[in-house]
Parts: sequence; C-alpha cells; structure tokens
Amino acid sequence: MKILLLNGSPHPDGTTARAFAEMLPIFAEEGIETEIIRVGSMDVRGCVACQSCVKTGKCVFDDIVNEIAAKLEESDGLIVGSPVYYASANATLIAVLDRLFYSSRRADKRMKVGASVACARRGGITTTHDQLNKYFTISGMPIAAGQYWNGLHGGGENTGDDREGLQQMRTLARNMAFLMKSIALGKAAFGLPEKEEQEFTNFIR
Repeated sequence: MKILLLNGSPHPDGTTARAFAEMLPIFAEEGIETEIIRVGSMDVRGCVACQSCVKTGKCVFDDIVNEIAAKLEESDGLIVGSPVYYASANATLIAVLDRLFYSSRRADKRMKVGASVACARRGGITTTHDQLNKYFTISGMPIAAGQYWNGLHGGGENTGDDREGLQQMRTLARNMAFLMKSIALGKAAFGLPEKEEQEFTNFIR
C-alpha cells in the first residue's frame, strides 16, 4: 500500500514538514510506503478553465500536477498538508489541488483515503482543515480522522513543542492505516459500490 503526501509549505523544514515526519514511522510500522512531494515553493499556475482535460484526461499545463496525478492513481491514500495563510491554505497548494482534482476526474478516486493537516502559529487551522477536506468529499474519498482537527501549532524554533499536535499526527497515521487496510479487505470481498452516471443540474433556466 502507498500514501502520497503533498506538503504545501514553501519551507523544507517548517511545521508542515514536522507534522509529516511524525507520521512516517507509523506508516513504516504498518508496512505502508510513503512519498512526499513539496509543492509550496513551486511555480504553479492556477486553473484557467480551458476544459482541455475533459478531452485528454490531463491538464494542459504539463507540470508537477500531471506528475502528481499519475502518482495518485497508483496510491491508496492522500495526505494534504498546508501552513495557514489568512485562515486558508497556501495558494500554490490550492492551485495544484484545483487542477489535480479537476483534470484527473477520469481516474476513479473512490475509496482512496484522504486526510488533511493544517499548521499555524495560532489560529485558522479549522477553516483550512475544512477547505482541504472538500477535495476529498467531492471525489468519493473517505476521510481519515484523528483525535481532533488535524493540526500542528508552531513556527521557528518551537515547531516541535506542540505535544498534543504531534500526538494528533500519530493518531491520524494509525487511523488512516487501519482505514486503508479495511477498505482494501472490503474491496477484495465486495468490490466498489455501484457508480451511476453523474447528473448535472443547472439552477439557471
């Protein structure tokens, strides 16, 4: 099994990286492979709604987004982590996620487990957590929960001082591993749920 982790921080050794580092040993114990991609410092443009991906199945801008899409298709879970900027996620990460989830709609993400982690000096974690989880729910991806809203407080030299936050990361990792393995057993026994052709309704007549 494999989990893909997207780090939306521009800092290689910031609080988001510390949160991810706390989870990695748990996944290793569970026999789950991990790969971290740090997108927060990349030059990634936002979606331009060109609809090219509807025909081709990939984004017209051939950059890290298409690389991540291929890796996500082979993964059983996705963790998205971000620092908090004005009570929301890093803008580069959102550009990546907008394009990733829209352009890869042909790839079936149902029952891939998702989880979000938000990191802040003080406030804005819950709103960022909610923002990131919406990418999972629109894609039929179950969300792994921890023991609180997944977040780590810190910054600078005190990044590792939030003992409760670090415990949250370990709990999240254990719960996510359990959920992924449980879903794998369910898929082997019962397959995926029946999928209907999606209905699109406009409210403007």
